[in-house]
Amino acid sequence: MSRRKYVLLILILGTLTALAPFSIDMYLPGFPAIAKDLNTSIAHVSLSLTGFFIGISAGQLLYGPLLDRFGRKKPLYIGLMVYIASSIYCSMVHDIDTLIAVRFIQAIGSCAATVASVAMVRDLFPVKDSAKVFALLVLVLGASPMLAPTIGGYITAAFGWHTIFLVLTGIGVAVLLASIFILPESFKPNTSLSLKPGPIIRGFWEVFTEPQFYTYTFTGAIAFAGLFAYVSGSPMVFMKVFGLSGKVYGWVFAFLSIGFIGCSQLNTLLLKKYNSEQLIRVVLICYVLIAVSFCIVTQLDYLTLPACIVFLLGSLGCVGMTNPNASSMALAPFSQNAGTASALMGALQMGIGAGSSMVISLFEAPSVKPMATTIACSAVGALLVFTLGKRTIQQKYVGGDAVVVAH
Repeated sequence: MSRRKYVLLILILGTLTALAPFSIDMYLPGFPAIAKDLNTSIAHVSLSLTGFFIGISAGQLLYGPLLDRFGRKKPLYIGLMVYIASSIYCSMVHDIDTLIAVRFIQAIGSCAATVASVAMVRDLFPVKDSAKVFALLVLVLGASPMLAPTIGGYITAAFGWHTIFLVLTGIGVAVLLASIFILPESFKPNTSLSLKPGPIIRGFWEVFTEPQFYTYTFTGAIAFAGLFAYVSGSPMVFMKVFGLSGKVYGWVFAFLSIGFIGCSQLNTLLLKKYNSEQLIRVVLICYVLIAVSFCIVTQLDYLTLPACIVFLLGSLGCVGMTNPNASSMALAPFSQNAGTASALMGALQMGIGAGSSMVISLFEAPSVKPMATTIACSAVGALLVFTLGKRTIQQKYVGGDAVVVAH
């Protein structure tokens, strides 16, 4: 593969991966305006975010088998068209319940891009290179938290929050055109694959019961729940607790993304000397130390705005290093059913993330404590799952090292 083709492919796959996060991040600065316009609370508006997470989780289970049965591109086209139509509808809603429902549908459309991009990494790149590719995708993905909230803040201030969804519609159209005319089909349709419920469930179960899959999937998903807690809680924390404007909040959100992006790229350099398993272990220990300290300081009411930013920067950095390594290790045993495996991994990740987001939305009173506590639980839980899961893998694989098994 030529250098130019490699860079273009990474860029397109990264854009597909970033579609859902961009749809999440861009409207966050508009939460107060949405709450005022729809006559509801910010906590209630955050349920539209929870609905989006649930939609991505459920939708990935739908697209996984479709991507293995019909190839990667046709299901991707359908998903993107659903995304475009629902984005237009979001721009016209006048009540919060409708917004929550349509955001759920929008998420189902967007997750086709997420599942397809992850499966294509497994199709197009050797297993030994996949962690590096995932880290590069995170670099493209990082444009979302750096650009989306800032852009969303200015759009909301100038044109109103409805316009944000028209911008997302335009992005969806651009991604669809790039997928049609530039992205190659990376997988020959498996016509022998049944789409009946029984075989699909058995396929998911076959993937789920692989120790290497569930150990690294749950490790990554629980760690990633800390990011979801941050995304859901940050509008209230920064705009209500610390009193920042929507524009300033967008810049703070962009700055905090540096930790996530920077550490994901540092991960690429470290992989030249260490393997993914070694990095995950060390990073999770650091995550626990930072997140638990954040929680303790918050509970003691000693937290200041600068300290909050520093703690979140460290926590997001740890998540940024854990995610690409955990994803690579979770998908390594699969080749023929990479679509099913990536869908199940994504569904579990988003489902657990939706749970942490829902926890944040239960607290109406402005406070940092729910977010800090959830992030701390995420860090401790991820380290616990990783430690216990490694014992199971060691029992299955001689010598204690994960082995790539083609299913």
